[in-house]
Amino acid sequence: MDLHPVLVRRDLAKTCASDLEIHLHEGVYVGLAGPNLETPAEYAFCHRMGGDLIGMSTVPEVIAARHMGLKVGAVSVVTNVCYPPERILETTHEDVVASVEGAKETLFRFLKSWVKAIG
Repeated sequence: MDLHPVLVRRDLAKTCASDLEIHLHEGVYVGLAGPNLETPAEYAFCHRMGGDLIGMSTVPEVIAARHMGLKVGAVSVVTNVCYPPERILETTHEDVVASVEGAKETLFRFLKSWVKAIG
């Protein structure tokens, strides 16, 4: 039985991450309008809805790409912990940029491997 192409790409992502010893998480991404950082109440609401990750990008880009007929795979860099409430710390734009900068090399290694595996 042939697997759906989306499942194959997801499996390739998992394999590439494992081969590079990168811990890859899967979850539900909640896209909120920005530009702003979420409040503790928004974090709690999204968590109760089943969200694992909140962001203000990715969703609009994926919608636009799908309207163009493009195949899409998305990867996010988690820049701050937003649940449970006692772990929430005030986050600044500078904190987010620093987190992404710190993850940049790992992200590039993963994406290079994943794109190569997809062909």
